[in-house]
Amino acid sequence: MIYIRDVDDDVIETLKHRAAEARMSLSAYAAQQLTIAARRPSNADVMRRARDLAAARRDRGAVTPTTEEIAEAVRADRDRDGGAR
Repeated sequence: MIYIRDVDDDVIETLKHRAAEARMSLSAYAAQQLTIAARRPSNADVMRRARDLAAARRDRGAVTPTTEEIAEAVRADRDRDGGAR
């Protein structure tokens, strides 16, 4: 069981409104949202995975473009399309 203290009234009202829209009790809605948040990887997990993938690519000899090369490719693509983006 979880008790959360010091939640602003406007936050509670927003959650109640969203729960009602979802035809759920506030408790069920809060549990659902907490479950979604807990299953989402943290920023640290995402960064760790990105570093691991980049290292694996380097180990296989893959070449990773530089920021400048990516920016130039985007500019070239926009120029080719007449700047319509």
